[in-house]
Amino acid sequence: NEQVVKMLLDAGADVNAEGGASSNALQAALLAIRGNEQVVKLLLDAGADVNAEGGEYGNALQTAIFRGSEQVVKLLLN
Repeated sequence: NEQVVKMLLDAGADVNAEGGASSNALQAALLAIRGNEQVVKLLLDAGADVNAEGGEYGNALQTAIFRGSEQVVKLLLN
């Protein structure tokens, strides 16, 4: 949820840390919460790398497309 993400960011969490099935926080957020646009914005504002590769779907854009999240796809493309 958005509050948990804010708490982690405030505590200095590395938004580009790699690992796990999702590869990074941005892809994990897209998978876990069905592309919640506000959480994606928080991660992007904190410096999440949109082009980071890895995980089951390749990158954040591919993950958003897989989830069918049109608004998040637009956000990632901008």
